[in-house]
Amino acid sequence: MIQQKQHNALYLGILLGGLILLFLMGQLVHFRIDLTEEKRYSIHPATEEILSGIESPIHVEILLVGDDLPGGMRRLQRSIEETVRTFNAYSPEKITFSYFDPLSIPQEEQEEFVVDLANYGINPTNLRIRQSGGQRTELVFPGILVYDEEYETGALVLKGEMGMSEDQILNQSIENLEFELANSIRKLTQSGDNALAMIIGHDEMSEDDGYGLVEALDGDFEVFKVPLEQARTVEDLINFKIIFIQGPKESYTEREIYLLDQYVMNGGNLVVLTDGVALDISQADGEGTLAMPFDHGLDNLLFKYGIRINKDLIQDLNFGYFPVMGGNFGDQEQLVPLPWPFYIQSTRMQTHPITKGLDMVYLRFASSIDTVMAKGIKKTPLLFSSENSRILPAPARVAFRDMEQEPDLNTYNQSNLPLAYLLEGEFTSLYKNRFLPDGFDQEDFRESGQGKVVVIGDGEIFQSQADPMTGNPLNLGDDPFNQVIFANKLFLRNLSQYLINPEGIIASRTRTFQIRPLNRAKIAQQKSYWQLINVLAPVITLLIIGSGISFARKRKFSKK
Repeated sequence: MIQQKQHNALYLGILLGGLILLFLMGQLVHFRIDLTEEKRYSIHPATEEILSGIESPIHVEILLVGDDLPGGMRRLQRSIEETVRTFNAYSPEKITFSYFDPLSIPQEEQEEFVVDLANYGINPTNLRIRQSGGQRTELVFPGILVYDEEYETGALVLKGEMGMSEDQILNQSIENLEFELANSIRKLTQSGDNALAMIIGHDEMSEDDGYGLVEALDGDFEVFKVPLEQARTVEDLINFKIIFIQGPKESYTEREIYLLDQYVMNGGNLVVLTDGVALDISQADGEGTLAMPFDHGLDNLLFKYGIRINKDLIQDLNFGYFPVMGGNFGDQEQLVPLPWPFYIQSTRMQTHPITKGLDMVYLRFASSIDTVMAKGIKKTPLLFSSENSRILPAPARVAFRDMEQEPDLNTYNQSNLPLAYLLEGEFTSLYKNRFLPDGFDQEDFRESGQGKVVVIGDGEIFQSQADPMTGNPLNLGDDPFNQVIFANKLFLRNLSQYLINPEGIIASRTRTFQIRPLNRAKIAQQKSYWQLINVLAPVITLLIIGSGISFARKRKFSKK
């Protein structure tokens, strides 16, 4: 008996010692094992790098709260919690979370707070909640606020493309949670020391003077207006991570084209936003005006890189609205928004880190784009027109009078026209085997280089519109006549992050979680069968095991 007690004490001591040893090892060695097929609880290496740089505690306020949220919203809510907990496991400092309802604050402060949330892109959503007596609507804010001891930022987490079902939008939003939260933390912990350049001197950005681009990238990048004619060598440009060319109205010189070419050869990122035609919209009244071919001087450069902006205009039946004078009301002139097929609401996107999950992107007077042969260049279309589009070759008539007529559907017989291209790879210089412009040495010339080029046949895609009441520029994507906030700002931010670091946190937007919905037909047919299995099978299994143990014990002790 004493010997048995000693053995039991020994076993208990070994067990306690093992538990203490495991506890101490857990404090010294941190590790996680993700056994899910889609690696739901693993994060991208770029996210790990951001988290490793956290030097003070971070708190996340989850704004998605409400009574009786639908199942999909509760799933998104739980996913936000899980993402925060996963980040906390990798972070050297605490990352905590709590819930906050923006509608719980006093009424006099509520409006100002909602405006602040809108500045982060967090806009309220009306949910329809089913009840026994019918339906009711509830206003929710599907976003997060992230802050440390000094700064605060925020992000919208419910995002999806037009035409998606509710389940697809929710699933895509969950897939992008890592990026949204990591990007918010990056804004708090890393300074925006990436310098971008907007080329001026060719009547670019005449509509908003660059306000839309600067406002959209504020906090992430430092944007400079650069007169290209003053650049002496390519060294004056290579410190800029991205160079934007936005809607030039005057042609570039041979010297300026050479500098842009060598910027790309030195690993630069060039974004060309330009129309294939010239148009004065103020002359579109009455009989209208003509959109004529326009030579911006960049055609040969882009052709060498494998792309061509055509001298035409695209019309699309997935259109926006243009304001025209519709008479007087009393002594006031009235602006009436009318459908305008030259304004395209692009809802078809490439499955790419830049465009995945984007809502509508707005283009005004876009030209079509073709690709040509260019060895070593990967060409990825990013945006597309709808299934009902057409191309009007220049000279193309543009007249407000055409708004009064019903469009002929038979003429809109082209679909999915590419509106934007991303070019990546080993570029060959336009000036290979050619004389260089005066003032440049052959020794500094590069025949090829790794860079990235984005081409969009619309010079106004990143220009903000004006408030019709005050004339002041609006935030990029805000449209006073469509009553919609378009995704141009988010498109620009994603594009900039990808060009600077395609393997950074922007790459986490490629994650996919498979939707595994239950088969409703099988549920109805096999409901009773599976209920019996779930209720009886465990009981029968326990009875069999218990009977087996009892029989074995009887047999063992009866022999003795």
